[in-house]
Amino acid sequence: MSTFSAYDTTRLAYHLVGEGEPLICLPGGPMRASAYLGELGGLGALRQMVLLDLRGTGDSPEPGDPATYRCDRLVDDVEALREHLGLDRIDLLAHSAGANLAQLYAARHPERLRTLTLITPATQAAGIPVTHQDLRDAARLRSGEPWYAEARAAQEALLAGGPFEQLWPAVRPLTYGRWDGTAKAHAAASAGQTNAEARGRYDPAATVPALRELTVPVLVLAGELDGHPSPDRATELAALFPYGEFTVQKGAGHFPWLDDPGAFSRTVAAFLDGEVQSVSAGGVRLAYRVWGDPAAPPVFLLHGRGGSSLTWTRIAGELAAEHRVYAPDFRGHGLSDWPGHYSFELFRDDLHAFLEARNLAGATVVGHSMGGVAAYLLAQREPGLIGRLVIEDAPPLLPLDPPRPAAERPDGELDFDWPVVPHTDAQLNAPDPAARERLAEITVPTLIIGGGTTSHIDQKELARMAETIPDAVFVTIEAGHLVHTARPEEFLAALRSFGLG
Repeated sequence: MSTFSAYDTTRLAYHLVGEGEPLICLPGGPMRASAYLGELGGLGALRQMVLLDLRGTGDSPEPGDPATYRCDRLVDDVEALREHLGLDRIDLLAHSAGANLAQLYAARHPERLRTLTLITPATQAAGIPVTHQDLRDAARLRSGEPWYAEARAAQEALLAGGPFEQLWPAVRPLTYGRWDGTAKAHAAASAGQTNAEARGRYDPAATVPALRELTVPVLVLAGELDGHPSPDRATELAALFPYGEFTVQKGAGHFPWLDDPGAFSRTVAAFLDGEVQSVSAGGVRLAYRVWGDPAAPPVFLLHGRGGSSLTWTRIAGELAAEHRVYAPDFRGHGLSDWPGHYSFELFRDDLHAFLEARNLAGATVVGHSMGGVAAYLLAQREPGLIGRLVIEDAPPLLPLDPPRPAAERPDGELDFDWPVVPHTDAQLNAPDPAARERLAEITVPTLIIGGGTTSHIDQKELARMAETIPDAVFVTIEAGHLVHTARPEEFLAALRSFGLG
């Protein structure tokens, strides 16, 4: 625990979690100790979280003047923390009622913000009311739960003005996406974390006009099952910000980092990384990196299985001299969504949706391995979307002989969703024959690059692919399967000979 002096000399406490660039985190409640935020689904592995205990909560003492509990007065505490940390501009994350405070801070000190992340945010400061019907509608999404009847009855009594302390324990399961052991432990730990007097004085004031002028990136993350706010109300909030981004975490309630820590941390990490952007493709959020002049001819770089857009950094930097280069993380990889089900066709559809979402028909597409399969499947299906095609040591989708045995998941954390492997292995063992039969329908100029004798991909079949595709050439670079990584200069030379600068 560390402390600093607020504007009125009150000593306020904050807690540091993780390492890296500071991310100031404001708790909700309102006026709840920051301990309930925990590690926010693992964000501490990427950023140093600065968890503020607002005055009168957690390790921060009660102030001499209770009027300073008011939300607009707490803005000065956040500013004092920024000054104490010596930061010119801050990344600010706020949960629930803390989002009211964050919005008031943004209105008063827009020049001090770099990004604003609002997690299942309260919307009073934005002038957006959460209605009783919002809460009822969200509750009905849980009608299949064994505790639903009791929770709904208690919720209705609470909405009618019943005693909070008596009714809230039965309502509480509605605030979590899964009422499991983790949620129950989190709920049990809440006892004594909220300052009731401070909560009664919080009183956020609306500041809508100022929010419309905020020029920093803003992420609004809603839980699919949350009613406070519902995704609809969260959408209204995001729409106020000129650079607002909105996302719904599937299966999540009011504490999304507990319901699916990985989904939560990937979404927030992608937003906070200034080199990463996101696009929704068929309901799946795809993270991507981009290089080069926006007006330059577009090139797409598609990674292989288990990889990410980062595998293209060297190649992208070279191509960016004359091209606008896009490198997405496929679903189940990197900072994109991990929905749990995968196929070459779904990866193809991700590419299709991405090209259409960014209006990039006619782009050159370079695909390695799994990415190459997605690219040539799309070239068969939608020939007008791809201008030129480069296939780097991609499997030709012939039945493997012998079949690939069941893979065992390695120990430890992975940068991709493990089901990608068994799902695509099953397709490699018994692929759809249409993919092979339709190679002749690829009409765009195509370059196939093989990795040579040390690659596990059948090089003779790659050569046959080139013979089947009407306007294709085949070249070999003795590099193994990871051609663009192992032999980047030779790979770039092959691209240049194909017409890429």
